[in-house]
Amino acid sequence: MVFCKKFQKELEGLERAPLPGKKGLEILQSVSKQAWLEWQSLQTMIINEKHLNLMEPAARNYLMEQMDKFFNNEETDHLQGYVNPDDIQEL
Repeated sequence: MVFCKKFQKELEGLERAPLPGKKGLEILQSVSKQAWLEWQSLQTMIINEKHLNLMEPAARNYLMEQMDKFFNNEETDHLQGYVNPDDIQEL
């Protein structure tokens, strides 16, 4: 169990660090499994929408910035054209 900084409560933690080094250890100690899974989903949308080439250091840095914002409950960059299915109203 970890105190998840995204959800501000104790939740099931990750089994191992998802990234190498200091950042991975920080995530392991402060991000829940649920928050990590939600981040992975958003990360995929960001990579696809922004056409990020993760071979480029600038793209990796941008993605890390978005990840930090997500886990700290700050607004991430808007994904053009994405509509949350929960926001769609029946006609």
